[in-house]
Amino acid sequence: MTIRPENRSNRRRRGQTLIFMGLATTVLFGITGLVFDYSMINYTQSVLNASTQAAALAGGEAMTQPGATTTSTTAVITQYSSASGNLNYNPMLSGASLMSGYPKFACLSTVTSMYGIQCYGPGTANAIRVAQRVTIPLYFLRIFGSSSVTITAEATASMKGAAATPFNVVIIVDTTRSMTDDDTDSNCKSTRISCALAGVAVLLQNLSPCQWSLGTCGTVTNGNVNNSVDRVSLLAFPPVSTASVANDYNCSGNSITTEAYQTPFPSTSTYQIVGFSSDYRTSDTATKLNASSNIVAAVQGNSSGTVNPCIQVVGGFGTYYAQVITAAQAYLVAEQASFPTSKNVMILLSDGDATASSGDMPGASTTSGTYMSSVQECHQAVTAAAAAATAGTRVYAVAYGAEASGCPTDTAPTITPCQTMQQIASSPGYFFSDYTATGGDSTCISASQPVTNLSQIFQVIATDLTVSKLIPNSTT
Repeated sequence: MTIRPENRSNRRRRGQTLIFMGLATTVLFGITGLVFDYSMINYTQSVLNASTQAAALAGGEAMTQPGATTTSTTAVITQYSSASGNLNYNPMLSGASLMSGYPKFACLSTVTSMYGIQCYGPGTANAIRVAQRVTIPLYFLRIFGSSSVTITAEATASMKGAAATPFNVVIIVDTTRSMTDDDTDSNCKSTRISCALAGVAVLLQNLSPCQWSLGTCGTVTNGNVNNSVDRVSLLAFPPVSTASVANDYNCSGNSITTEAYQTPFPSTSTYQIVGFSSDYRTSDTATKLNASSNIVAAVQGNSSGTVNPCIQVVGGFGTYYAQVITAAQAYLVAEQASFPTSKNVMILLSDGDATASSGDMPGASTTSGTYMSSVQECHQAVTAAAAAATAGTRVYAVAYGAEASGCPTDTAPTITPCQTMQQIASSPGYFFSDYTATGGDSTCISASQPVTNLSQIFQVIATDLTVSKLIPNSTT
């Protein structure tokens, strides 16, 4: 049989094709292997990143809890890590663990300057750094001589800074006669009431009237917008007559009438100067307060560009604040009923010295020492605040120039104005003291919150109403 030349050529071509296909298959198999291994590495990295961030956020929150320590915070971080048996364990991360030396407790100056968060957490810190590692097997990349690869992830979280759930906030301001005295301390250099209200204004500038994504909060009805987030009510003591209370926010120039601390409390008196409001700014990004808001007018006046508070200090009665704390809690409970997902906050600003006479408290017991009574007045305030805290309200106490002695009606045991304010706060981290104010006791210092300027104090409180926030690992 004669073989044609072209047939031999075809056979040679078929052999070349087989060789090419073999090489192509090998290359394709290798590329597929590389893609598979790198995909596994990238996926595992993203899962490890997510669990590390979750652990850092959990650690940041744990740092703010009453009685938190480095040990308790580390336990929470471990609980939210990807280590076996913990909340973020994933079979893809088998063998994951916290890296040696982590978590790291850090006092970051940037966190203090940007968010006003002092280094009062465990380890004298205001932030936490978490790092994890895991070794995963390789499959196709073994041909390059490596059977596994170790990947790491790091995350940093500040104790506070991110928006939290909506809050109902009651601010209680002392408007007894002593608040007209001058505070010559360098923190303010004005009347005590002006210094106090300047701090309240800072709080209003830092709360959220409505959702941040809205360009405007929208239509205002009775002081509130439809998409309200943080609602704020302003209370003052002694109480005022309901007939004159509007003069504390309308800047009409007409005087108010203060009332006694009566029991039962009459319907003709009120502690609430302005009801719960969310119109204090026109949007969450607005940098100025809304001069048309009643609560803003009470705090700094109703003329844009000037600061001339409408709220008046008339006095006429001594200081008794157990009743206003009780009233504030009742207002908070009612507001929370309308907004079930919200949380309650009470802020009391006072020098802490309860001095009301029996004549200031018609109907109160003169001997019992329990609410309402003209004896043990400071202890009654502590008891009222404790009841609010037990009901779930976060109680802040701002001691403004608390003196070294006072609470003259309290015996067995005795108590000072500073101790009263400390005990009113529902946690040591919720107690603040401007002890530098004129007449203040220089030993009345908050170990957890060293800031003393009232405006800075209210800035810190506003930040404290946020939750742990992820921040860049490079933050210093």
